[in-house]
Amino acid sequence: MDILNNYIKATNSHNFEKVKKLLHPNATYFFSNKTCINHDEIQDYFENAWDLVKNENYEAHDVQWLFTSNTSLTCTYTYFYEGFINGKYTNGRGRATNVFVKESDNWLLIHEHLSPLPS
Repeated sequence: MDILNNYIKATNSHNFEKVKKLLHPNATYFFSNKTCINHDEIQDYFENAWDLVKNENYEAHDVQWLFTSNTSLTCTYTYFYEGFINGKYTNGRGRATNVFVKESDNWLLIHEHLSPLPS
């Protein structure tokens, strides 16, 4: 679905204003180490990650759309990231769940949950 691709593209811009355009006003993020419940907290988390992992590239692999309707979309995928921390190449992957809702003919992300892959 285009909305997920647009969201990944906005994330990879490393410009939170582009990400924010795709966020629902009530967006909530569950990261493995923090919960963010408003745009300011989400922005801080994103910008800290972009500062830590230079030239980060984020991708969604093995996307599965669990639910689709005229007003809501839910998908899971394996996320992959790569970039440089302190000049050294790093990468990783984990699990993601995204929930999008349609408001005024626009798809917006209302929830993202990221977690490590099971051992």
